[in-house]
Amino acid sequence: MAVFWKAMAGGLLLTLSLTLLGWGVEGQGNGRGKKEVSGGATVYLGQDRDIWRPMIYTTVNLSEIHSIKSSFQLRTFDPEGAIFYGDTKNGQDWFVLSLMGGIPLMQISREDILISVAGGPKLNDGKWHTLEVSHQEKFVVLEVDGSNRLEVGMQSKQTQEILVGELRLAVGGILINKEKMIVQFEPQMDGCVREGSWLNLSIPWEADVEELWPCYQNIQPGSFFAGTGFAIFNTSVFPIEADHVVKTELWGDFSKMDGTILSINVPGQEMIFALVANNNTKEVTLTFGEEKLSMNDIFKRLVITFETDKLQVFQDEDESKTTKLSFAGSHPGYLTPWREGRLAFGGLLGKGEDDVGSHFLTGCLEKIQIQGRDVDLDLAVKHMSISSHSCPA
Repeated sequence: MAVFWKAMAGGLLLTLSLTLLGWGVEGQGNGRGKKEVSGGATVYLGQDRDIWRPMIYTTVNLSEIHSIKSSFQLRTFDPEGAIFYGDTKNGQDWFVLSLMGGIPLMQISREDILISVAGGPKLNDGKWHTLEVSHQEKFVVLEVDGSNRLEVGMQSKQTQEILVGELRLAVGGILINKEKMIVQFEPQMDGCVREGSWLNLSIPWEADVEELWPCYQNIQPGSFFAGTGFAIFNTSVFPIEADHVVKTELWGDFSKMDGTILSINVPGQEMIFALVANNNTKEVTLTFGEEKLSMNDIFKRLVITFETDKLQVFQDEDESKTTKLSFAGSHPGYLTPWREGRLAFGGLLGKGEDDVGSHFLTGCLEKIQIQGRDVDLDLAVKHMSISSHSCPA
């Protein structure tokens, strides 16, 4: 995908495009310590790296650009993240395309103009959507699936110059200081781009990773854990209601999970709470201090309520499968870790910096809620192997 500004016939020429085609990625070294990849590669935007760093990037001479229309496909369940960046004049004029709240957001800086515009349909429904960006006289036009249009008009009072030099393009990140943007957003996106038509150019792209991660052919909503890391929150971000109850709800096929689903502890102390799945025995075990509960029935939803003097576990909201753990006099109390602890999804918390975690989860949590609100793992300190918004289907 590419964006550039160029004076032509007294107007603004803005081109956005992307060349991403096929599931496989073939690459080779280019002698500069970079990974060279085909411009037709499918790119997973959530691959492990610094969150603002582009996934792939390239540079092209402006004199080689003749097309003013580009298109590509995007698929994601993620409501927010960077899709594409382009600039001229080494970053003085730039363009950023992202999603925010699932809706396309374009931000443009050119000479004395700084514009932000959002609109169109929500795109984070897990389906492939075709986006086309073109320059039509003084307007930049974004079309979604051939009909929904978002238009931006731009006209500078300054004398327009004929641009020469290079155009920098990047997918999945930006090449300027993020503070220059009008609208700030979380850049990492759990999504894929493919099948781009990019300025009719065939120049190679570069990546700083050894291999590009593949995109799954089919996906479903959820958070996928690959067995190599977890997501951590301070429990203080989840408020305890006036009734002194904390309600945690987990959805998924627990019989297909393996590893620690959820753990809670207070730093420097022994593990207080752990929920662990065993794929071999098809058993889910809940441990709270010295108390232990094993569940081997097939279920798709687990509700755990923490109260001052008891902990209750519901399977599929079936009252006949409700288990209550009562408060013991020597126990610190079921709500204590929620006031001063750490919570991890997908791994067993360690005691400190030298013992970060272990027994990581492999599997899909289709939905996570605490106090009736969806939990977004993008807001946690998490391992980059975790897909926050999609699982393979």
